[in-house]
Amino acid sequence: MKMLLTKAIQQNKKLFVSFFVSLGITLCIILCGSFIAVGVSAANNNNENENETQPIVTTSNTGSAAEDGDKPADGTDRSALYELIGIDASEPIEVIILITLLSVAPSLMIMLTSFTRIIIVLSFLRSAMQTNTTPPNIVLTGIALFLTLFIMWPVFSEINEVAYVPYSKGELDTSEALAKAGEPLKTFMLKQTTNRNMKFFLDLQDITIYTEDTVDTENKVEADIEEITLENYQEQLGFQVVIPAFIISELTRAFQMGFMLFIPFLVIDLVVSSTLMSMGMMMLPPAMISLPFKILLFILVDGWQMLVGSIVSSFNL
Repeated sequence: MKMLLTKAIQQNKKLFVSFFVSLGITLCIILCGSFIAVGVSAANNNNENENETQPIVTTSNTGSAAEDGDKPADGTDRSALYELIGIDASEPIEVIILITLLSVAPSLMIMLTSFTRIIIVLSFLRSAMQTNTTPPNIVLTGIALFLTLFIMWPVFSEINEVAYVPYSKGELDTSEALAKAGEPLKTFMLKQTTNRNMKFFLDLQDITIYTEDTVDTENKVEADIEEITLENYQEQLGFQVVIPAFIISELTRAFQMGFMLFIPFLVIDLVVSSTLMSMGMMMLPPAMISLPFKILLFILVDGWQMLVGSIVSSFNL
């Protein structure tokens, strides 16, 4: 048993080192954030103690400040961070929560855009051509990011016009700006979501969708989820069902496109393998011979332009 454990550690030495290094860095970040928050909290407590010894000066604005429930007792405005997530980063536990949210924010934003479908299709292309690490991961990620920006640009522009610009001018508060920003994003996700996947998640949560003309009446009529246009019912569909249905639809579409990518390269592999077998070269790896033909085929048909065009046109914009 001891020998097996030692052998397993030796074989996975890099994984163990990477795990412990990542764990140490994470713990250091959390401890540093906690110490900083404790120091800030102690400084705030000292300032409060000093203010208690000073006489209280009343002004004519006291009444208006007291009427505003969103302002603290000292009359200062809450930060945008507090209005957004209810955390002002003045306590150690709040710092830990804030660090956790920041760490998962990029993943959340990636899953809510077209990035998922694009990066999976590009990975399938590399696997079908059997080029191993060519193009490298950083190149595929860069292509996926810029294509995501290209596809999502109308959505981002609409979010900027209806949410960010009014918020920066003070016409909307944080909650209203978030609600306005969520509408274009939800519309985009519903356009890419299949009715079958949406029905699956609605059934899991036992949510009923009613027709547009009866949703505000007493005699509500249940809508046929398999025949409706989802973006017309976005007011009845919350993000708790839209997001998972969108993700599953994106994965399904990406795997379908990946299957279509494999077919021409699979044909080349079959032809090369049968040719080598007929020539008696059974010890020669077919992948070594078929790889140049795959690259040549991809170049002759202008593969990158065809692939990017197919990916962009696969989105309902």
